[in-house]
Amino acid sequence: MLKPKGFSTRIIHTPYAKDDVNRALHQPIYSNSAFDFESAEQMELAFQGRIPVHAYSRITNPTVENLELRIKQITGSLNVTALSSGMAAISNVILLLASTGSNIIASHHLFGNTYVFFESTIKDFGIETRFCDLTNSEEVRAKIDNKTVAVFVETITNPQLEVVDLAELSRVAHECNVPLIADSTLTPPNVFNAKSFGVDIDVISSTKCISGGATSVGGLIVDYGTFDWSKSPKLASLSKRFGPFAFNYKLRREIFRNLGACMSPFAAYLQSLGLETLQLRFEKAANNCRELAEFLETLPEVKAVNYPGKEGSKFYEISKKQFGEYPGAMLTFDFESREACFTFINRLELIKRATNVYDNKSLILHPASTIYCDFDAQKRKAIDVSDLSIRLSLGIEDPEDLKNDILQALA
Repeated sequence: MLKPKGFSTRIIHTPYAKDDVNRALHQPIYSNSAFDFESAEQMELAFQGRIPVHAYSRITNPTVENLELRIKQITGSLNVTALSSGMAAISNVILLLASTGSNIIASHHLFGNTYVFFESTIKDFGIETRFCDLTNSEEVRAKIDNKTVAVFVETITNPQLEVVDLAELSRVAHECNVPLIADSTLTPPNVFNAKSFGVDIDVISSTKCISGGATSVGGLIVDYGTFDWSKSPKLASLSKRFGPFAFNYKLRREIFRNLGACMSPFAAYLQSLGLETLQLRFEKAANNCRELAEFLETLPEVKAVNYPGKEGSKFYEISKKQFGEYPGAMLTFDFESREACFTFINRLELIKRATNVYDNKSLILHPASTIYCDFDAQKRKAIDVSDLSIRLSLGIEDPEDLKNDILQALA
């Protein structure tokens, strides 16, 4: 039997978990909450998790399962869980691994909501976050102790666009018996093989590139089955019974089930459709990003351009090693003042003034006054969020139209 090898082919031809009665080419939307059973005995086995059937859509659902199977197919992972958002994916993973007295190692360079989650939200649960420079492996090693339960990293930080040597970070984490958790939202699986760089658990905001034009909100937890969970304080006993499946067992049987942040069947359907064109859309957007980065550097009004795929960036070589020729589809650029940033943004006609990234449309915002508006000036400076910077997420428009919009906004 012919076995598809190409990225997009594998997505499109991932078989259903069960044959559809009508042989539909797209998994139907199972919008119901509950499922009928043939007997009380079958129901008992289902609730014990001993047979692969659906009982309740908060726990599993056929449409959501199909998206999970497709992600599993292209990532080569052990297990995939779809959730209601990227933040739900992060919080489920951290609350699974950590408890009162635990600590997490992370960078100051994090997306705004993620930063607040680590600095404030989990602090109320008695979980400490030790912020450090993840590009400095010795500093990371010095921060880890016997209470450390994870190292958390963004593959490309948002909006600082810092890129860490993931293989080196993984080496340090694993030598200290700690799993590496990565948020790879800005580097989707068509350009980044997380497992090959030592990532143990991947969290992804599928709202972004996977959804196919910002059609829906969702998140993914991708478990590569690479970490020895006997070294995890909360999973050590489970690892004796379930081995590499200990993380997934704890997630599915307790954390995910009890927190209730499940993905809706309709969102899963939209994201399955978006996933089929992921490679085409992302490569187009990433090419646009490279071309716009070069273009912006020619404009006298623009004082600096930050993009890891640009030669001259201090992260160019490591980005190329980890993400190939497509190191994201987002860049930042600076003007001489905050007022100049606002004036430019207000004059744009084609590029949309909106949050989110990796829509089919190009989106722009001023991070300091939006995502980080609750941070004071001193905190923004400490985490390298400048009042002079604008974030531009490139879509799939024709690049000449984007250039013309920028030129007319500067005129």
